[in-house]
Amino acid sequence: MLYVSRKEHFNAAHKLFNPAWTKEKNAEVFGPCANENWHGHNFDLIVTIKGLPDPDSGFVVDLKKLRNLIIKISMWMSILCREN
Repeated sequence: MLYVSRKEHFNAAHKLFNPAWTKEKNAEVFGPCANENWHGHNFDLIVTIKGLPDPDSGFVVDLKKLRNLIIKISMWMSILCREN
């Protein structure tokens, strides 16, 4: 059994703001997340695959396909942060 890990770094931003409140109230409740210019985070996503090597290729997983999947996940997470 082999383990293969892949790490991808991505950034995401969000803003928490209740339009019914004043700027001061938003800052009190949400802190730096109430910044009018958004609030950013840096993420490292590490995915580990466990398996047996393919007898023909020797791959546990095709790293190019894994990278593309991780990029799709990180894009989804970035969008999710903007919605919240």
